[in-house]
Amino acid sequence: MLAQNIIFYVIAAAMGIAAIRVVTTKNVVHAALYLVVVLAGVAAQYVLLAAEFTAVVQVLVYIGAIIVLFLFGIMLTRARIGKENDLDNDQRFVGALVSVALLGFLGAILWDGFEDTKLPPGRPQTSAEVGLSIFRDYVIPFEVISILLLAALIGAVVIARRD
Repeated sequence: MLAQNIIFYVIAAAMGIAAIRVVTTKNVVHAALYLVVVLAGVAAQYVLLAAEFTAVVQVLVYIGAIIVLFLFGIMLTRARIGKENDLDNDQRFVGALVSVALLGFLGAILWDGFEDTKLPPGRPQTSAEVGLSIFRDYVIPFEVISILLLAALIGAVVIARRD
């Protein structure tokens, strides 16, 4: 159990550092590659939770498809590939303040909702159960997220192609 905790904290630290680099780097391609590190860390956390199927789906969908889509979007638009100083602004303090407030707000909601409640130990789900759950019980949120991602991609292309 101790080794699992150490691995969790190492992966979490790598994810945190990479997440900070996603928003602080001045190169768009590097930001996308740091995002790969974050998403791979999420997959590793799924493996630690004995959710291997979810980890494989994380790698295939997010790293294999979404990041490749981001990189194609970056390369097909007129965005500069190299280092660009215009990607940064002077609103880091406001951003940090909003993120700390959001962290406190979400923490308060989670604490209010669960307090000392312990989740009952459950058996691992099979991939068939996960698939049925996604396409039967959660089909509406699944489709809403799909449309949201498509709208975000189209919006990014429109913003990047502004002439």
